[in-house]
Amino acid sequence: MKYLFLYFLLFWVVSPVFSQTVISGSVTDSESGEPLPFTHVYNVRTQHKTTTGSLGDFSLEAQVGSDTLVISFLGYETQRILATQSVSVVLEPAALKLNDVIVSANREEEKRTDMPIAISSISAKTIDDNKPTSIDQVLNQTPGVYMVDLGNEQHTMSIRRPIDYGASYLYLEDGVPIRASGVFNHNALLEINMANVRKVEIIRGPSSSMYGSEAIGGSVNFISKRASLRPTARVQIQGNSIGYKRADFTASNTFKKKLGIRLSGYYADQKDGVISHSDFHKLALSLNTNYRISKSSEIQWNQSFIDYYADMSGSLDSSDFYSKTYSSNQTFTNRKVRAYRSTLSLKHYWKDNSKSTVTGYYRNNSIKQNPSYRVRDDYKPWIPSGQPGLAHGEVNENKFSSYGLIAQHKKGFDFLNSSLVVGSSIDYSPNAYQAEYIRIHKEDGNYTSFDETDSLLADYLADLTNFAAYAQLKVEPVKNLQVTGALRYDFFNYSFDNHLGSNAFTSVLDGQNTFAQLTPKLGLTYNWTKYLGTYANYGRGFVPPQVTELYRGNEVPALKPVHYNNYELGGWLTFARQRGKLELSLYQMDGINEIISVLQDDGSRIRQNAGKTSHQGIEYGLTVFPIKDLAVRFSGTVARHEFVDFKESGTDFSGNRIPQSPEWIANSQVSYAPSYFPGFRISLEWQHVSPYFMDQANTKTYEGYDVFNLRTGYTWKGIEVWAHVMNLTDELYATVARANQWGQSYSLGKPRFFTLGLSYSFKSKKS
Repeated sequence: MKYLFLYFLLFWVVSPVFSQTVISGSVTDSESGEPLPFTHVYNVRTQHKTTTGSLGDFSLEAQVGSDTLVISFLGYETQRILATQSVSVVLEPAALKLNDVIVSANREEEKRTDMPIAISSISAKTIDDNKPTSIDQVLNQTPGVYMVDLGNEQHTMSIRRPIDYGASYLYLEDGVPIRASGVFNHNALLEINMANVRKVEIIRGPSSSMYGSEAIGGSVNFISKRASLRPTARVQIQGNSIGYKRADFTASNTFKKKLGIRLSGYYADQKDGVISHSDFHKLALSLNTNYRISKSSEIQWNQSFIDYYADMSGSLDSSDFYSKTYSSNQTFTNRKVRAYRSTLSLKHYWKDNSKSTVTGYYRNNSIKQNPSYRVRDDYKPWIPSGQPGLAHGEVNENKFSSYGLIAQHKKGFDFLNSSLVVGSSIDYSPNAYQAEYIRIHKEDGNYTSFDETDSLLADYLADLTNFAAYAQLKVEPVKNLQVTGALRYDFFNYSFDNHLGSNAFTSVLDGQNTFAQLTPKLGLTYNWTKYLGTYANYGRGFVPPQVTELYRGNEVPALKPVHYNNYELGGWLTFARQRGKLELSLYQMDGINEIISVLQDDGSRIRQNAGKTSHQGIEYGLTVFPIKDLAVRFSGTVARHEFVDFKESGTDFSGNRIPQSPEWIANSQVSYAPSYFPGFRISLEWQHVSPYFMDQANTKTYEGYDVFNLRTGYTWKGIEVWAHVMNLTDELYATVARANQWGQSYSLGKPRFFTLGLSYSFKSKKS
């Protein structure tokens, strides 16, 4: 009886400790402090499991102090912890798994291994470790991508295409295009707030079946940072030896587990750079808010504002480039950009494994220019005629406002483990363009001043309306085989109102132009094991003529839409006990009516259809960890771009290589973060661009270049310092080189320069 009494006494004292109760917790990202929704939480003893909500929170039955919980999320290192009454888990990104989760394939989170496309992601850690002062410094580390630095965050792109300035790429922010379709600008990414970017995803090849026009060579989706679960703040400053200075800030918190707010931005300024007349400044601000209506519903409201100014120095001729004479003959040309974007999204997760999203957006964008590329000398030595002291130019403004709506629903089915995504969108974007002729004075080879006139080259309003509907079905007919089919219908209407007469430079009559297109995509993936997978796809893309291409300087709008057919085969492999990962993709992309830039007798360029073109290549990415603290990455593309059927002014260029199309572009990096010296990192990067033809006749060649960049940094508690040496060997190189019958032009790559930076981060441990 005595022992029975002691037994009950012991059970009464101890049982509360091991009793099963409902515990709560949260899961966040170690780098940003952002919550990680849809993280799996598993109780090993009971085999019960749950997933975190939109704010990274969860509840689960467990015995406090006894049960083991397994916390796992794709792209992060799995953790095993002991159950406590309140659990706070911080997950570390896994180096070889950062590309495991993607959201850009169908505007939803998906496993990379289930999607039959060539897609890569750039993680927050990669961005933070590289500390880029321009986006190209991290995008170029991606297989198949060469983003051309034109200075002052200005750029153009080459993904599965030559280096060009046309509408071949779609740039998005959280799945919403940065600019309206039909008003493409190759400098669109200077309208991105780099301080607000959590992740970048790049789809290579056409993705028109989901995103519509301009998604041809590739689509680049900038995914914004979310509000942190707990109070965080960061300030940083940096500067380099060639006149660049920048200050960043961010502050974030979630209040009462309901309202999350993040404010971030930066101000960059450059004076007295390498080339004369190349000053610039930029202010970028973003306010991201999310409000949790319930466990299954959330509202997100993101806003961005960009205020940008840059002098336009123009390119260098061959004499100045090779003699390292970095003067500019421009003294007043410039570009001014003001851009505001606002998106409001409602997301609802239904109980039957489905999700609905409705996103409304507004854009307001203005680009004012006195552009150097429009300056034309009156004197023409090849004729010869004209006045040596006179040149012609223009001051223009291209502005638009956008009102748009995107509605999408995703439904999962048990049958064949399938899912269906359906959606529609409408975008209304009035686009106004005005260009005023200016008379430019020239002395000793320099453009010194200009006179405004009352002569208008263009003055029009084009109302752009784009309606689209799309669907994507994914099924698993047999285990490990995923088949995906997508189809999209786009309808464009350009309503043109010309404010000038029939004798003007732009004399197109008032009217409408319409373009409609069905774009299909079909692909499959097969995962042979969890370490090996392959995919294949066929996709079709299209681009309607851009507004300025269609109307500016024309009498009759004559350009045709561009179509591309893309055939692709690829795969991925992890090896050496998951210390190495290889990705490959082979593609053949055929262009019909491709729009290219054609040189005129007066030195100007116009856009015209080019018949047929061919683009084929291999893209590769290899990452290896030969030892614990050392990472080695190789990425790049080997490609061939050529005219199949193209004649210009009686000359047949069929069979020639398309200008500005290097056969081999490569980027490699060796990174070392020694465990015996926590917080320290160092990396060496190699960027290679092979020789390429500078002209359509393939008579002039640029020799290409090799550039090395050294980066090092150290973090101690909340303080971080870094030092970079860019272009370590002081290579003389051009980011793009062009030629015509009157000479050659080079966009100067930066000579060797040094960057120093300092930041302080604050992270509260309490909500």
